[in-house]
Amino acid sequence: MARPKILTKFLLKRFFYGVGLVMLIVCGIILAVTFVERLPSNPNAGAALSESWIRLLEYVPLFLPLAVFMGTLLASYNLTKSSEKIIIASAGLSPYQMAKPFLIGAALIGIIATTLVNPYSVSLSAKNITSDHLMLIDDEIWLREASDNGYITMNAKKMHKSGNILLFEDATIYLQDQTFKVKQRVEAETITLSDAGLDATNATTWDDNGIPTKTAWHKETLLTPQTVLDRYLQPDQISFWELPVFIKKMQSIGVPVRGHLVQLWTLLFLPLTMVSMATLGVAFSQTRQRRNYSFGIKFGTGIITCFALYFIINMFNAFGATGILPPLLAIVAPPLIIIAAAGAFIASFDTI
Repeated sequence: MARPKILTKFLLKRFFYGVGLVMLIVCGIILAVTFVERLPSNPNAGAALSESWIRLLEYVPLFLPLAVFMGTLLASYNLTKSSEKIIIASAGLSPYQMAKPFLIGAALIGIIATTLVNPYSVSLSAKNITSDHLMLIDDEIWLREASDNGYITMNAKKMHKSGNILLFEDATIYLQDQTFKVKQRVEAETITLSDAGLDATNATTWDDNGIPTKTAWHKETLLTPQTVLDRYLQPDQISFWELPVFIKKMQSIGVPVRGHLVQLWTLLFLPLTMVSMATLGVAFSQTRQRRNYSFGIKFGTGIITCFALYFIINMFNAFGATGILPPLLAIVAPPLIIIAAAGAFIASFDTI
């Protein structure tokens, strides 16, 4: 029993070293490029670095599967190159048993990314929410509230979050009665939304007779910053732990949640996706050659295959978001197919 445990720890160490090295290189490149891009628009280097860090965390889900695949391939290559893979196989481990530590490590990475990295990334990005994070119509923000007194419709070019207040820039508000007749139009460079309602310090208002007036303006409303964010935030701006409650709340008021369901299942089954990419990496690392291992060719072919699979996975996600496929099936099917195909490929090799 001691030998398998020692070999498992050894292979896990090699796996995490390979994935860690790939992640370090990729994260370093992304952080450096983002830092240079953000430096001119920030007051100092510290603010630019902080914003670059937030952006990096948002990019992690995009390149994490590729990093797991590349790390698995790199770890397997090092084992083959140093003849350690031959020694491990001589100890009685089959290709499946040798792959098991890699799959465990990949699952752990997926669990950490879902339960820790995603909530941390969302908590950081939520401090500086802009219109880039919202689902917009024609690249503009549209909000509407319906009540017994009529309708409030607001159009704005941009939005920023400052503490517990939302600031809308270049905003226009239409106050309508129950027959949709416009009773008042309000325009201002900045309109704020707080729990107390809508406010503008220097607004131009038009009454139903078309007479303009410059004045400070206030309107009590049922809209609050939190309800606006809840309704209009994109799925990836909501923490994994908050998604189930959020989806139930949105379903209760009739808001479409297919995109949020896709995001929930994507995060929930991210460990399975990581396992599928590790299995694919193990499959590509299989070889009957003990010397002159053509790593470059296999690595290049694997990267091309990985990008192709990434495109297919995104296509399935789109099918789930648009209703062509059930969201759960759209997320689970691709990794299961990859695992089945890669597992069959591994079974065709005898590395001893």
